[in-house]
Amino acid sequence: MRVILVPVANRPECARALQTAFDLGVRLGASVSGCHMRPHRHSEVSLPSAFAETEWRHKTTKRAPAAAKALYQQIAEQNGYELTRRSREAPSALWAERVGSPEKLLSIFGPLADLIVVSRPLKIGGVADMFLNVALIESARPVLILPPAARKKIGRRIVIAWNQSAEAARAVAAVMPLLQIAEEVTIVSCGPEDKLGPKSTQLVAYLTHWGIRANRVQTRGRDIETELIDSYHVADADLLVGGAYSRSRWRQKVFGGTSEYLLHVARIPVILLHS
Repeated sequence: MRVILVPVANRPECARALQTAFDLGVRLGASVSGCHMRPHRHSEVSLPSAFAETEWRHKTTKRAPAAAKALYQQIAEQNGYELTRRSREAPSALWAERVGSPEKLLSIFGPLADLIVVSRPLKIGGVADMFLNVALIESARPVLILPPAARKKIGRRIVIAWNQSAEAARAVAAVMPLLQIAEEVTIVSCGPEDKLGPKSTQLVAYLTHWGIRANRVQTRGRDIETELIDSYHVADADLLVGGAYSRSRWRQKVFGGTSEYLLHVARIPVILLHS
C-alpha cells in the first residue's frame, strides 16, 4: 500500500479517520492523500440520495475548504508528514480540493488509492452514508470504515471474515500489506464450508507463502453476524476484513445481510471491498 485516501471535512469523526490513516501510513511507508470535496453551486442533483446531497450542500460554507486543510495539515505534522501538492516517491501528505459530486470524484480518484478511509455514518441516508456508499461501490478499492469512537491504532490483530467468495479473496489480496505487519491474523468462517471456493484451510496455506501465520476459527453458522462479532472479540481484534455484497446488493438492502450489518450496525473498524 502506497496511497491512503481520506475525504476531509473539519469534523471530529474526520479527525479520527485522519489519525488512523496517518498511523497506518507511518507503519506501511505510505502517503496519505487528503481531499476536500465540495459541490458546484450550479450542478444538478444526480446522486441516488438527493436528500444527502442537499444536506451536503447546506453544510458546505466558504470557510469549509480552509478549515478542512488546517485540520489535515495539523494532523499530518503531528505524524511527521510534510504537506505537498505533488506526488513523491517518499511518503508525504498530499492535499487537494475538488469540486463535484462524491460519485464522480471518487469514481476518478478512488481507483488510484490503495485504501480509502471513511467514518461509519450515524444515520442511513445522510452525508456520511453518501460518502461511504460511493467509496465502496464506485472505487473498487478496499474501504476502511471507522466507528465514531474508533481506536487510534488499528491493524495489529486482524480478523478475516471468510465465506469462500471471490469478494473475500480479493479483499485479502488487497490488504496483504496490512496482514504482513499485523501481530496476529485470525480467519473466521461461519457454518459449513460447502460452497464452491477455497476453504479456510487453503487460505491458511496461501497466507503462509506470504510469511503470515494465521489462526483458524469455525463457528456453527446459525447466526453469522453474532458469531462473527463474538469471534472478533475473543481474538481481541482491532480490525475485521471481508468482501462486501457477495450476493446481490439490492437483496441485502431489502432483506439484510452480513455486509449491511458490518456497514451500519457493527461498532468495530472494518475493511470491506466490493468489486
